[in-house]
Amino acid sequence: MAELPNLIKDLALILVVAGVVTLVFKRLKQPLVLGYIVAGFVVSPHMPYTMSVVDKGDIHTWADIGVTFLLFALGLEFSVKKILKMGMAPVIAAVSIIFFMLMMGMGVAGAFGWDRMDCIFLGGMVAMSSTTIIYKAFDDMGLLQQSFARLVMSVLILEDILAIVMMVMLSAIASGSNPDGGQMLGSLVRIGFFLVLWFVVGLYVVPTFLRATRKLMTDETLVIVALGLCCAMAWISTAVGFSSAFGAFVMGSILAETIEVERIEEVVAPVKNLFGAIFFVSVGMLVDPHVLVAYAAPIGVLVVTILLGQAVLGTFSYMLSGQPLRTAMRCGFSMAQVGEFAFIIASLGRSLHVISDFLYPVIVAVSVITTFLTPYMIRAAEPTYSLLEHHLPHRWRRRLEHMGVAHQSTNAEQSLWRRLFKKMGVNTLIYTILCIAVTAVMLTFVLQFMRHLLPHWWANGVTGVLTVLCLSPFMRALVMKNNHSEEFRTLWTESRLNRLPLLFTILVRSAIATAILFYICNYLARFANAIVITLAVVAIVLMVMSRNLKRQSITMERRFVQNLRSRDIAEQVSGKRRPLFEGKLIDRDIHIGSFDIPKDSQWAGQTLANLRFSSRFGVHVSSVLRGRQRINIPGGDAIIFPGDRLQVIGNDEQLQAFGQSLKGELVPEDPHIEEREMKLQKMKLSANCPFIGKSLSESGIRDVYNCMLVGLEDGQHDLTMINPSRQFKQGDIIWIVGERKSIADLVATN
Repeated sequence: MAELPNLIKDLALILVVAGVVTLVFKRLKQPLVLGYIVAGFVVSPHMPYTMSVVDKGDIHTWADIGVTFLLFALGLEFSVKKILKMGMAPVIAAVSIIFFMLMMGMGVAGAFGWDRMDCIFLGGMVAMSSTTIIYKAFDDMGLLQQSFARLVMSVLILEDILAIVMMVMLSAIASGSNPDGGQMLGSLVRIGFFLVLWFVVGLYVVPTFLRATRKLMTDETLVIVALGLCCAMAWISTAVGFSSAFGAFVMGSILAETIEVERIEEVVAPVKNLFGAIFFVSVGMLVDPHVLVAYAAPIGVLVVTILLGQAVLGTFSYMLSGQPLRTAMRCGFSMAQVGEFAFIIASLGRSLHVISDFLYPVIVAVSVITTFLTPYMIRAAEPTYSLLEHHLPHRWRRRLEHMGVAHQSTNAEQSLWRRLFKKMGVNTLIYTILCIAVTAVMLTFVLQFMRHLLPHWWANGVTGVLTVLCLSPFMRALVMKNNHSEEFRTLWTESRLNRLPLLFTILVRSAIATAILFYICNYLARFANAIVITLAVVAIVLMVMSRNLKRQSITMERRFVQNLRSRDIAEQVSGKRRPLFEGKLIDRDIHIGSFDIPKDSQWAGQTLANLRFSSRFGVHVSSVLRGRQRINIPGGDAIIFPGDRLQVIGNDEQLQAFGQSLKGELVPEDPHIEEREMKLQKMKLSANCPFIGKSLSESGIRDVYNCMLVGLEDGQHDLTMINPSRQFKQGDIIWIVGERKSIADLVATN
């Protein structure tokens, strides 16, 4: 028999140990991520008393796949529209926290005399809090439905997005021997360019493809297609100089705008969990006890730095975003830990060979300690606020409480010029990037292909014509879009003085289009500049005058907008979107919370009138979501079923009490479940049987003995259904079904 490969042996060891350890951590109500890290430490070569992984190279390859799938899953939870709807408060808080913690991390590393790259990467690691750990802590403590928790989760989502950008920036810094501001700016421009390009093209192509193949998509094919798109974008991202994780995140964010995103999340979850577990186990394998002992002092200093930094500077960052002191402290104290992105950034540093070996186990130790302290930090926010409230001068306290008033945006209408410039700016940016991308593809790939088929100048000419044809819809939209908008027409008719600036905006966009055509012609023909410019201007005029191109650009834009809004439309139809009045409730210290009814809830099967939510908790059920149904303003006779999602209105304390009661009022597990097995038994009625002379309803087989009569055996091939009025006779052979004990009691009477 062939010997089992080392990879299978290592996977068996990893998964068995990880399964046992995570069960223990689940019992202790600790995050599973810590269980995976401990499992990795157990199977690592640093643990001499247990079996160790044989081939770490294969495991690290699987771990890299795990990072890719983890960030793909993160992208599935990311929605551009949701980020835009958050407003500026989470953005200000997230950027401020990352900046402050980045500086503190670099300062601590510099104080210990570590290398420059160690300082930079350590700053990036300590700047990111853990979405998974904080979410679980809120859920365990019953705080998930409170308003401050929602703000924290919004900031964490933005931190995850900024962490992706940080990874790209760190890769750029690591690749250069001495990167300056120009290189940093160039990296940011490249990131923005490819993000806009991939997002626009992806939202046009991917949802259209999924919509066309929706009837053919089973769960099996959907997981293959989704993971195939993930890996393809990861490969493209690597080919253009970014990390594979960045590409996986981008594809996830594109799929997040499709109707199929919930199915994709469901079918991809097992794959993500498997490879994610291997990644975190590989993190634990790098923990060296000797390094932890040698670097005990830096670990302790980093833990204190994170706890105090998030408590003080995190609170200050939330106050800068417009939050009162109490809310800001609850938010800041909640984020005092190092999350999974620290491991991903550390893995990036190791793969690039720019950080020291000791940094990985150090950050893992810091993450473990701060994770255990997270619930205590969340609980400490209220007592700390009470302490400050009693000791701060009244004037200071009043200013801190109302600090956010100056930062709240007003609903005043923006000026026509501002709105027009905003529309034109977005339009110009998107279509310029699309034109550059099409030009690059045509001159890089199509031109080389044509030169293999045709003579040099013929190949250049054909490629030039094809390039201009492909660019035509985009260039027309670049020059003409928004020239007939309401803002443009109003400004044009309002005053003659507005016409020159308006014409100037058209000239600027025409100049951009001319520059692109100038580059194409000059690249292919090497004509004199005057001829090239003349050709470019003529081509632009022809594009502008073409009604066919106008229809093409409008059709493409409508398809893009439809793809962008498809998920919103589906959620409106299925009743999953929150009502519009929710934003007005926050100003009155109440908001809407969503609660799922567990399958073993004691509330299931009861009416709202019997449950008395209003009198017990002070909350009101505004809607019941059941499958594709949405029951708004349910009456007292509405019955609650397992799996229902209740939208409940109340303040933080009321919703917390409601959620805790929902989790607590469950049907208890049956300790004697093994004794409840059902059994089929044949029984011949004797002369002493109490059923003799009685009908089925009079016998008490169902009511007294908790059994059910299946049929009567009368010599036929099949059992005969007994007539309810027929009286039992001596010698009748009946078949009954029931639990073992019930059947034994019934047989004992015969």
